[in-house]
Amino acid sequence: MGEQARATLRGLLHLRPARGTHRIALRAGISVLLPLLAVLALGRPAWSVYAVFGAFTSLYGRNHVHLSRAAMQASAGAVLTGSVVLGVLVGSLASRAWVAVAVTAALAALGAVLAAAQDWHPPGPLFLVFAFGAVASAPHRVADVPVAAAVAGLSSLFALLVGNVGSLLRRQRSRPPRLAHVWTWEPLRYALAVVLAGGTATAVGIGHPYWAMVAAVAPLSAQGVTAQLVRAAHRILGTLLGLLTSALLLAPHLSPYATVLVVAGLQIVTELLVGRNYGLALLFITPMALLMGQLAAARPIGQLLFDRGVETVIGALIGGVIVLCEPGVRARISPVGR
Repeated sequence: MGEQARATLRGLLHLRPARGTHRIALRAGISVLLPLLAVLALGRPAWSVYAVFGAFTSLYGRNHVHLSRAAMQASAGAVLTGSVVLGVLVGSLASRAWVAVAVTAALAALGAVLAAAQDWHPPGPLFLVFAFGAVASAPHRVADVPVAAAVAGLSSLFALLVGNVGSLLRRQRSRPPRLAHVWTWEPLRYALAVVLAGGTATAVGIGHPYWAMVAAVAPLSAQGVTAQLVRAAHRILGTLLGLLTSALLLAPHLSPYATVLVVAGLQIVTELLVGRNYGLALLFITPMALLMGQLAAARPIGQLLFDRGVETVIGALIGGVIVLCEPGVRARISPVGR
């Protein structure tokens, strides 16, 4: 256990090399910027939440090229759009809090299966949980479904175009990934993390339970126990420090157009850093998430910062406990002598 703790501490400060991130960051920034500007130009800032999660399609396939990346982004974009639509449907319910926890757990499990089958990068269902949870946390009407589907879908298509325009111009081809599935405990582990984190935050009555669910899911997609514990620690420390940068950016009460420009800039910086050190990237991920939320529906800043900090700690601690307990649980349920 001592060696595990030392390895985790070393991982907290480790900076990994990350080549070619400037191209990825630029694609992500453009994919976020233009759809958000479009919904503002239409006078519909509330639609920004749909647009931004469709734009997250650009975050997939960063290590893939040509048709392989296009296929991955197409599948991820379709599921992200579906998550937004499902979030609107759950958000239309009068009592949606506990329903949202159950549906998020099911979506996390399904997302884990799809991510493994298509070798998604980034791996796991993190962005599906984020998209659904954020949309479902706000009140909606069933009549909002067509708009949500159109905005998220068009934003996803735009991100797909931005991410693959170079391949189209060069007429390059590569084989898309094949669907594959191998049984693992991953879907159940993700679902358990969501239920425990979301259930705790909902029962306590904190304002944004989906933040706890996202924080619980985040460590589980890393490879290996040490990397998962590092990710959980990064999530806590990076978010708490990121609340300082968030306070600085939220305090001036930027105009909607200025907010969009800042969000796009933060997205670019995030993509430059996330492959090097996840904790460092959270200094920019945290204010980006809060600014996006304020763009759609403004809330008191102090309460917003408090909720983000508390729910992140709850979720990341639960994710870390699951990581630590999993080897023992597997040993108990494995057949004797196997």
